[in-house]
Amino acid sequence: MKTPEIRLPHGIERRFGDSPQQVALALADTVAEVLHSRLAEAGQATLVVSGGSTPVPFFEALANKDLDWPGVTVVLADERWVDEADSASNTRLVKSSLLQGKAAVARFLSLKQEGETPAQGLDAVRAELASLSQPLDVLVLGMGNDGHTASLFPDAPELPFAMDAGCPAVVAAMTPPSQAQPRITLTRPVLSGARFTALHLKGADKLDTLNRALENPDDALAMPVRAFLKPGLQVFWSP
Repeated sequence: MKTPEIRLPHGIERRFGDSPQQVALALADTVAEVLHSRLAEAGQATLVVSGGSTPVPFFEALANKDLDWPGVTVVLADERWVDEADSASNTRLVKSSLLQGKAAVARFLSLKQEGETPAQGLDAVRAELASLSQPLDVLVLGMGNDGHTASLFPDAPELPFAMDAGCPAVVAAMTPPSQAQPRITLTRPVLSGARFTALHLKGADKLDTLNRALENPDDALAMPVRAFLKPGLQVFWSP
């Protein structure tokens, strides 16, 4: 494969591969190694993942890793405010693809709680996440072609609050007009504080979006993924 043309800033590691499966396996190996080290050091570890179709092969590969899974707490970076039975549910995806096999005994904290809207469910979500250890140990983000990551959407009226570096909240309700469902998301300070962060991308369009994000890295409200393009990030990409 010809190496795609993209100049990543110093300190951001390129982990590009020839196929989605190859990159998924590499990401699973890397995440398992970080989790293993953290479990050995602290006896527990937090893993925050993103939804969508791209991470499914990664989830399936990671689920087969020999880890002390009872010591791992799994959380989604964001969730659509839909019932778990809905095909759009990221919780459903994680339970069917990641929390299987050896990983079935991991602890899962759900961002979807009771309430007609994310705002109505915020107190219940906060209670669910009360035991979430910070800083997060492993964070795997995705990215949309509008530059959003997690549910930090450029058009969400709640974005300035959720993206504030001093935001006191762990989670925020998000109602981006561009999206069919309201959302709930971990906030920027929680996400950006992770010990290890990977950005998992697939397709030439995502490289184009990443290039646009890198052109003006300081305008994070226009493209929220910019807040995470910093030294230590590993970008896993496949065609």
